[in-house]
Amino acid sequence: MADPALPLDGFRVVAFEIAAAGPFCTQLLADMGADVVKIERPGTGDTIRGWDNAVHGLSSGYVWVNRNKRSIAVDVKSEGGKVVMRRLAQRADVFLENFAPGVVDGLGLGYRDLSALNPRLVYCSISGYGQDGPYRDRKAFDLLIQGETGIISSTGYPDAPAKASVPVADIAAGMYASNAILMALLQRERTGEGRYIDIAMFDAMLSWLAYFPHHYWHQGELPERVGMRHHYVTPYGPFKAKDGRYVNFAVASPRDWDLFCKRVLRREDMFADELYATVEGRRRHRVELEAVIDEAFASADSKVWLERLAEAELPYGSVRDIAEVLDHPQVLARGMVREVDSPVGPVPVIANPIKMSGAEPRHGPIPSLGGDTDDVLRDADFADDEIASMRAHGAVA
Repeated sequence: MADPALPLDGFRVVAFEIAAAGPFCTQLLADMGADVVKIERPGTGDTIRGWDNAVHGLSSGYVWVNRNKRSIAVDVKSEGGKVVMRRLAQRADVFLENFAPGVVDGLGLGYRDLSALNPRLVYCSISGYGQDGPYRDRKAFDLLIQGETGIISSTGYPDAPAKASVPVADIAAGMYASNAILMALLQRERTGEGRYIDIAMFDAMLSWLAYFPHHYWHQGELPERVGMRHHYVTPYGPFKAKDGRYVNFAVASPRDWDLFCKRVLRREDMFADELYATVEGRRRHRVELEAVIDEAFASADSKVWLERLAEAELPYGSVRDIAEVLDHPQVLARGMVREVDSPVGPVPVIANPIKMSGAEPRHGPIPSLGGDTDDVLRDADFADDEIASMRAHGAVA
């Protein structure tokens, strides 16, 4: 159970979830002490369990977003299963679901149904496009949301768009959902009443468009695809050195431009050129400027450029592959790789990034499918003979 020093110790969460967005949200809550009961389908479990078998037979996706949870296998379409779900919701602080709009209502497990049983319940729905609007019933995956919200059109190179490599729409929706749940719990302490939360992956990604809408609204400008560069600030991004390694750096102020020209490129003539004197000027002449930098960086190995950037005290870094990242000195120093228990033994995971004095996030086990069914039902005051009867009828497993 939760460490009593953790902020969410004592809070109960029913996670009626699949795939990534919902599980990412509830794992954040579980890491900080919440008792998260994950509802899974008997026999197959969460769909993400079947994505691959990379972790000694377990799915990498499942291991990523499901530590610290208790798994209960419930047939939610059966009458016995619905009794279980309602009993759990009556005793819960939070109920989260991330199915298509209308699915949970059809099961009699929607917000109106469960809040009538538990007025203090904070109920959160995560979906692709939200609970209303013309796209409400469209199927949604991270890839599709990235396309619909302009992420793909603004990412990649001029001759080819690209998606973000990780499921940013799921991650963003999960983070907004966890934040909203915490705010609703705080408000409940003042009012005594629960809240309904509607989180859309589409809305979450729309909020990540940053400065692009402002360039369109005020200048009629659509973002071009600029590869590894910044859309509006240059030079900014990785440049390839003679040894084939990329060197990453940012020149974001007049002082940075001075230092970069004189101490990194060692080209005072560049600093004196009025074409490049301002951020906007460098942006307008991006092609010519970056060609000069490309040629310069190709003349020496990455070590040379990294040393010069360090001596100039400019923002800089390397472009690492995943193997190099996992062995990064900062990863090691910050304890960002931990081992957790799982049905196949200890496995490494990326740690929760929250650092809070007196409240170390938990890095507990990955649950087996239905491995906690009996314990969860007993906690909900089901008697052993009731549990046996429901198992015999297939309501739980």
